[in-house]
Amino acid sequence: MKPEEVFGVNAGKVWNVLKTKGMLTASQISKETGLKVTDVLGALGWLGREGKIEILEEKKKILYKLKE
Repeated sequence: MKPEEVFGVNAGKVWNVLKTKGMLTASQISKETGLKVTDVLGALGWLGREGKIEILEEKKKILYKLKE
């Protein structure tokens, strides 16, 4: 599989989890998707580049959610 396909597939998994679960940390997304945290971060970068996520900081935690 080409790198862009891997990132795209992982981004889809992350997007689906954020859609159903709401705001999560990268570690939480990793547990929900079964992806390694490094793969989650790559997928979040992909989604960020597409303008599909928001990044928030709450109580020293970085949280990710889908843009509304």
